[in-house]
Order: sequence, then structure tokens, then C-alpha cells
Amino acid sequence: MSDLAPAVLALLALAALTAGFVDAVVGGGGLVQLPALLLGLPGASPVQVLATNKIASVCGTAAASATYYRRIRPDPRTFGPLMLLALAGAFTGALAASHIPREAFEPIVLVALVVVGAYVLLRPELGEDAELRFQGHRHLVAAMVVGFAIGLYDGVLGPGTGSFFVFALVGLLGYDFLQASAKARLANLATNLGALLLFIPSGAVLWDVGLLMGACNLVGGYLGARTAVARGARFVRAFFIVVVGAFIVRIGGGVVGLW
Repeated sequence: MSDLAPAVLALLALAALTAGFVDAVVGGGGLVQLPALLLGLPGASPVQVLATNKIASVCGTAAASATYYRRIRPDPRTFGPLMLLALAGAFTGALAASHIPREAFEPIVLVALVVVGAYVLLRPELGEDAELRFQGHRHLVAAMVVGFAIGLYDGVLGPGTGSFFVFALVGLLGYDFLQASAKARLANLATNLGALLLFIPSGAVLWDVGLLMGACNLVGGYLGARTAVARGARFVRAFFIVVVGAFIVRIGGGVVGLW
């Protein structure tokens, strides 16, 4: 980190703070933080960038998860299996992270974000109130499938993971946006830990940069979670639409070669 210019460190710190806030409210902070790392660390390998991003992110998701848990009290019968399968999926995905080019994922993520954003925008009642669509073991199985599938994606690449968790919990399982955000943060914490179980022993983490960004991400995560809890489900829904729209513009521009 001593080799990095102060302006680069400031960019990384600001990106991590912003990413922590966005991630805590609706997820997707990696779409802010990961590009900043790619820009600030041009000499780092893709695996080093992914691993350092995870170290920074886990700090923010831990702070946001603790805040949500204290204030929302999500049901452990759902978030427990969700976290366990998300961790397993992320670890599995991290095994493949160095073998799959990022370019292969961006068009897929773009299509998914467009579908997610349009679905939420066209259904204004979605996520206002909790209307669970499954009961008993069917609810548990659905949560586990969501956890593993999105965890797998997070281990391979990651950006947008929290937003996909929120959408799946609202659109598929029937939670309101605030409850979905609380469970999504816990699941995202598990995916970050799952990927780090592989990245840390392999020596891929750039610890000095990662811990600096982690401190900023933690502050952002704490502020974002408190804001979401105070403002409620309608604020989270509106913030979700804005963030997903911004991600569509950013990824779409990259796919068509605008930047």
C-alpha cells in the first residue's frame, strides 16, 4: 500500500465507504468497489482483486448484519439454512474463479438486472408487505436453493450479489423489502466468508489495501443499515430501483463498449 499514491488510496477508501452503504441497503456494493480496485491496482491479478474485494466487503456485511439482526430480528429458521448454503455455494464458486473470464458474466448479469429491475418497477406493490409464498419445508428448500445459487455466483465474480438476494427473497419467497434486506446481508456475509476460506490460504489477499477499505466499508455498512431500518420498506424499494438502474447503465455501457 505504501507504493500507492494518496489520490489512489482516497479513491479506494471513498469507493469502499459508498459500497458499504449501498450494500447494506439493497446490495450490489461490489459494482462500486470492484471497478475501483481494478482501476487502483492495475498490476494485481484478477484473483488478488477478487480476494481483496472480499476482505473489504466482509467488514461491511458484518456491521450491517449485526445492525439488522439487533433491530429487525429475522427468523433464524430461514436465514440459518440460507447462510449455510450460501457459504457452500461461494466456496464452490471461488474454486472456479480463476478459470472463468469476467467477460463471460457481464452480459448474463446485465440481462438479469434488466429483468429484476423491470419486474420490481412494474409491480409497485411488491415488497410492501410480507406475503410468504411457501410454507414449512418448501420454504426452507426454496431458501436453500436461493442461497446456494447466488452464493455460487458470488464466489465466481460477486458484483450485484446482494441485490440478487434481495430480489429473490422478495420476488420468490415473498418477504417485504426490509426483511429481505436483513436476510440478504446475513447471506452475503456468509458468501464473503465462504470465498475467503479459499482466498486467504492461497495468499491472494492484499491485506494492507483490503483492511483500509474494510474499515471504510464497515462505516458505510453501519450507516446504510441504520438508514434502511429507520426509513422502512418503501425507502429500500426505491433505493433498490435506483441502484439497479445505475448498475444496468454501468454494465450495459461496458458490454456495448461505451467505456
